[in-house]
Amino acid sequence: MIELEGVPELIDPVMVAAFEGWNDAGDAASTAVAHLEREWKGEVFAALDAEDYYDFQVNRPTVFMDGGVRKITWPTTRLSVVRVGGEKPRDLVLVRGIEPSMRWRSFCNELLGFAHELGVELVVILGALLGDTPHTRPVPISGTTSDADLARRMDLEETKYEGPTGIVGVLQEACTHAGVPAVSLWAAVPHYVSQPPNPKATLALLNRLEDLIDVRIPLGELPEDTRAWQVGVDQLAAEDSEVAEYVQTLEEARDTAELPEASGEAIAREFERYLRRRDGGGPPDPGERTRPPKPPRPSGETGETGESGESTESGASGGSGESGVSGEAGESAESGDEDSSED
Repeated sequence: MIELEGVPELIDPVMVAAFEGWNDAGDAASTAVAHLEREWKGEVFAALDAEDYYDFQVNRPTVFMDGGVRKITWPTTRLSVVRVGGEKPRDLVLVRGIEPSMRWRSFCNELLGFAHELGVELVVILGALLGDTPHTRPVPISGTTSDADLARRMDLEETKYEGPTGIVGVLQEACTHAGVPAVSLWAAVPHYVSQPPNPKATLALLNRLEDLIDVRIPLGELPEDTRAWQVGVDQLAAEDSEVAEYVQTLEEARDTAELPEASGEAIAREFERYLRRRDGGGPPDPGERTRPPKPPRPSGETGETGESGESTESGASGGSGESGVSGEAGESAESGDEDSSED
């Protein structure tokens, strides 16, 4: 039984989760949740027991000084709550942590226990992967779900991915088995500039999340950080003719592939976002929120924790591998690459 003392009754709660590690190329996903927590001053109300899920030789604790006293911070996953105001207020349950080293099914069951007790109506899991995408173009964001009805209602892909998976895929599948509506949003990070941070990918994830859950997210300094990141990568790429040529090849491939998709609907969607931010108001009223059915209380194991819908259209597994701007293409997303940061 999970006791949640001090947590008020929540309004239309959505759980938004991200985990450092294999599913977090450029730290884009975990930074997105950290941004939400910082901008809305999230209050941590629970933390999972680090002893249960982490190998401390893989994710080591850190020592710090607090008023002359040495203290230790243990790697874990924490939950916080933020309230989004406006005409249609709603609450977000933010989950931020590190991909666990062990007992993934128990880890997911514990998170689902919190979701049940808090009345969470939808779980959104953020991830980022390495891909053959140029840094000069908008960051590709794919939204996937295992729920065919949810895919139709929210304009998402019904996942068909098969292959190695991480905690994002396992948690999404656990939600499906427990009857909790779940969506994964994936950002594709250029593999030739994967070193974190990547504010451009973080910003793209937040923009897609904003559209998905019908809230206006304060962006703070992210747009300016994105412009500075873009200029910096442009300069580094320009210093190497091979990299510049490779980026141009990626641009041409991307532009050719997306030309048929430059539809009036896509342009209208971007224009609506611009108007919302200019006027400082919420999104145009789409009518009543579409509320998924209230999830049943999970019990026992999640069953199979097989492959999730965590692939983008390129079918890649992402990660936060260390690399600067280089001429080496590395393992591309289109060829089904494995993450260089995998244990």
